[in-house]
Amino acid sequence: MDIVFNSSYNDTDNPVYQNSREAIQEQCKKHIKNLISAEIINIRSGSTIVDYSVSALSFNDEDVRAVKSGIFTQLEEFYPMIYDSSTFLNFAPNEVFLGDKVTVTCGPPPGDLSFAVVSAEWRRDSKSILPDSDHDITAELNKSVLTVSRFFTTDNGRYDCKLISETKSVFRQTSDGIFSLKEAPRIEVEPLHRSVECEVGKTVALKCSVQSPYKVEFTDSDAKGNNVTYNFQINNCAATTTTVTVTCQVINQRRFNKIITLSLSTDSFRCVDDEVFGSGFVGDKGRAPCGSDEVGEKTADCAESGEWVNQTDTCILQVVQDLLSQSQSLSNNTLPDFLKELNDTTVNLADQVVNSSNNINAIVEILSNVANASSSLSIIINPASMENILFTAGVLTTDDAKESWDILNFKNSMAMSDAKSVQPKAASSSLLFSLEALTRSLTNGSFNIGTPFILLNKTTFEDTFNADLNSSVEIDILEAAGGIKSISLMTFASMDNVLPPRDENNSTLRVIGGRVVLVQSSDRVNNVSFTFDILNNNTGNSHCVFWNFSLFNGLGGWDDEGCQLVSLVNDTASCQCNHLTSFSILMSPNSRRDPVLDFITYIGVGISMGSLVICLIIEAVIWRKIRKNKTSYLRHVSIVNIAVSLLIADIWFIIGAAISDAKEENPPACTAATFFIHFFYLALFFWMFASALLLLYHTVSVFDGGLSKASMMAIGFSLGYGVPLIIAVITIAVTAPTDSYTRESGVCWLNLDKSKALLAFVIPALLIVVINFLILLVVLYKMLRSRVVSDAAQSEQKHALVVIARSLAVLTPFFGLTWGLGVGTMTNPNDRGIHIAFAFFNSLQGFFILVFGTLLDRKVRSEIAMMSQSSGAGTRTTSGNASSSGLGFLQNLKRRRDGYNVSSNMSREAQSFSNT
Repeated sequence: MDIVFNSSYNDTDNPVYQNSREAIQEQCKKHIKNLISAEIINIRSGSTIVDYSVSALSFNDEDVRAVKSGIFTQLEEFYPMIYDSSTFLNFAPNEVFLGDKVTVTCGPPPGDLSFAVVSAEWRRDSKSILPDSDHDITAELNKSVLTVSRFFTTDNGRYDCKLISETKSVFRQTSDGIFSLKEAPRIEVEPLHRSVECEVGKTVALKCSVQSPYKVEFTDSDAKGNNVTYNFQINNCAATTTTVTVTCQVINQRRFNKIITLSLSTDSFRCVDDEVFGSGFVGDKGRAPCGSDEVGEKTADCAESGEWVNQTDTCILQVVQDLLSQSQSLSNNTLPDFLKELNDTTVNLADQVVNSSNNINAIVEILSNVANASSSLSIIINPASMENILFTAGVLTTDDAKESWDILNFKNSMAMSDAKSVQPKAASSSLLFSLEALTRSLTNGSFNIGTPFILLNKTTFEDTFNADLNSSVEIDILEAAGGIKSISLMTFASMDNVLPPRDENNSTLRVIGGRVVLVQSSDRVNNVSFTFDILNNNTGNSHCVFWNFSLFNGLGGWDDEGCQLVSLVNDTASCQCNHLTSFSILMSPNSRRDPVLDFITYIGVGISMGSLVICLIIEAVIWRKIRKNKTSYLRHVSIVNIAVSLLIADIWFIIGAAISDAKEENPPACTAATFFIHFFYLALFFWMFASALLLLYHTVSVFDGGLSKASMMAIGFSLGYGVPLIIAVITIAVTAPTDSYTRESGVCWLNLDKSKALLAFVIPALLIVVINFLILLVVLYKMLRSRVVSDAAQSEQKHALVVIARSLAVLTPFFGLTWGLGVGTMTNPNDRGIHIAFAFFNSLQGFFILVFGTLLDRKVRSEIAMMSQSSGAGTRTTSGNASSSGLGFLQNLKRRRDGYNVSSNMSREAQSFSNT
């Protein structure tokens, strides 16, 4: 009976007891012939249930059904009744796969109840099922039919139906336990698509498998089982190219199948027998299956080189793909259970999700569909559902997901730069937009939700508001319109992994320096201030920004419109804005000034450049004296080009530093500075390499003739400038299209983190250092074994070789140490000691070239001494002959350049030097 239970119903004088006993006894006497007794045992709650016992010599099921119907009809005159059907709800079909249409029939009640149905109620797991786009409820001939147009996991459960009569009596029917989806067959085939050389009689092994208890078969084979191999035989090669398809299908479930495509060709393939994509012609698109538990496929293009290039994949976890399909048909009935399942899937499969940009993108799309459904259907998000959303989104923002987000943001940037493509909405921007939309659908009230990566606070306020969010962001609303307003605050622990530091100028040279905080209010707020804790102590030049979803055709970016920096004190930045949305601070990385480092760098570079200029002047003065000895001549050519390369590199270093420090960003100028710095620093090392090869050549050569001076000059310049130019051009050509040539911090130097362009300098430079060491060992060994000098010419040549060896022995480890420290500044940018050491040694490069490449050569010192003596003799003449003595100095200088000397007491030394 559908009445509220009362313990007094068990009193024999109570009307409920008396009416129930009378109905039971009368109906038992009427329908059971050999009745012995019929008595009430107990009346209990739920609504009100009467337990009774019947004793008879014999009775059958039809007698029992008639008694129940009679009792129901008799008591219906006094009370609303509930009739529990002895049969179960009818599901058609009784086996359902994801997305199938299902109809559930309730009733009709037994005919002898005289039950006139006027309405019906459906429940799943005690929750009401309301009509929506996927759930339709109809009534027909004392029956009710529930139609689920697309059955998903959120429709799994125990169903019950109530048919309600005019007297408010109920006919109740339930499902036979839990009705749920059946796991769909997961078919895997190998290969998915394969190009095969066509030979009559040749067989190709085709494999197909499915999980138990299903079995598969090939349509052209008798083999059946969980794992089947079919040896397809080629019978005809008349055509140049033939396409053959072979189908693998599930036995008794033929709608589940996969097709293998074979391209048979008599021509020779360019790409041959790749483990994943097999063979193919130039321009062919290779296809391969994803891993187990995934849907999608891998693709690649066959290139002229014979390699499969442009490899991509659309592989997504099967469970994520199922959730994505379901998210397109959400309703008030299914949303809470769907969000719980989404949370469980994302958290339990976090490693697989965050390491796949496709999985992340799919879950972002799911959250977007949830936000759209909530908005369009006016679905209120309760705290439990919001907690599931925050756990899901939090997994996507972890540090482990950063690499996948970098891939997604890079793809979005490339699509933006392609004028022919349809502009997509960036996944990072879409995630934040969805969370903003969902906060607007939150239920009323004040509550806090804490998850490991996202905190949500919702409360109300009137005129002013102040809150300290996780001790990292403080918000203060100074004034607002009157009345009680609600405010939602969402603080992200690691949203910087998701959102690129792209500003309104499309520059990514800054970093996100504080927490990202999302603020939503039920009313307009025109004055709000934030105080952010600066999380990266190695930053500067703060900008208060908000995420502008409309920038760059929907990609989004950080914008400072309506926000301004108020103060920057004690590692906290205070901002003031005139609107609400998602806020943070952008900061220039590694830009804080270090006076000691600046002093060493600029003073040191100045000394280095001065030393190089002096070196070049000395070489210019003595240039004519080095013509007669080929070895000495080539040594000085190398020294001059080493000095020129380092001097120009230092000049571009100063230009690059000025560009980096400028308030206005100039990426093209920074790219040009980086290119020339890279080129001339490489030239420095390759000219050192040329000097080492010259040393090795003259040390181990056993022939008197050998290469001519012109040939060696051609080799030297090709090696010294040609190879560095090729490396520098290839580096910029490969990395510039992806905007990964220079460092993201704004420093004009090669990128390390994103494209590894810095390796195009580090590897050649350090490799040359190692090779030069090996050459020095060989030369040292040779020189120690051949101490005897046969004539003066060989003595002079040996002197030149000794000078080269001494220069290389000092400069090679010095440059190696310097640029080893340079690599250290890139890999550990926050170590001040490494920066100072690199700046110090870098500033001495020019000075070491001057000393060990020029001044320590006794021939050079001898010539400088001779010039000094000649200049001194000129100054001792009378003033009346000053003009002639000056002319005499120029004449002496010219003669020395031509190989002559007017001083007899220095004739031996001068003659010796003329042959260097």
